[in-house]
Amino acid sequence: MTPPTQPDRHTDVGAYALGVLDAADAERFEAHLAHCDRCAVELEELMGLAPVLAEFKESAPTPETITAVPGPGLLDGLFDEVAATRRGRARRRLFLVAAAVVLIVGGPLAAVSLKGGSQDAPAPPLANAVRAQYAEGEKVSSVDPVTKVSAGVSMAARPWGTQVVLELANVKGPLTCDLVAVGKDGRRQTVTTWAVPKGGYGIKDSSAKWNREPLYAAGGAALNRGDIDHFEINTLEGRRLATVNV
Repeated sequence: MTPPTQPDRHTDVGAYALGVLDAADAERFEAHLAHCDRCAVELEELMGLAPVLAEFKESAPTPETITAVPGPGLLDGLFDEVAATRRGRARRRLFLVAAAVVLIVGGPLAAVSLKGGSQDAPAPPLANAVRAQYAEGEKVSSVDPVTKVSAGVSMAARPWGTQVVLELANVKGPLTCDLVAVGKDGRRQTVTTWAVPKGGYGIKDSSAKWNREPLYAAGGAALNRGDIDHFEINTLEGRRLATVNV
């Protein structure tokens, strides 16, 4: 008897980034992600999409300055489309759906690439936008004396809390990690999660250019900027990689 065909987890990258996978599928994809450099690269390119959309919503131009406005149901429809696509339909359709979400943002993010390129390919526009967010915020950083992991956190106050961008370097995988904001009152809020492929991020002597580049991951916390005490970078198994005091 022929064993059942396992689903192609590569096609779940867009759905996972947009948060439309159910809990079971998300867990299976994270297990796949920890050992798949290809998916890790694609997921890094999509990181920060939600905060960028939120930022765009806050600073959207007035109706007089735009010629076409997406209907209020467009984004929900795109999310539904991604969810329907993730189980084995043509991968190209998934790319088009995710790209359509990015097009809502407009400007320099409209040409984001969802495909892993060569080692020397330029960074995709979305990745550049996350780097720009990191450069603009209030930054704190540290190097862990035990793990030697270098971590920088950039913060920007927002009406909903604090926009956070992480810069992570000198870390090798495979690992699945999270960034946690810890309040002065002890409250803990997960800012974002990601996977580190075997080649790692910010490895200075790596032969691959993208392994030499640090990881930039964007997210947000409901804590106000003044209420944050420190940030923790941990593996999902509970091992501490770095702590960044505010």
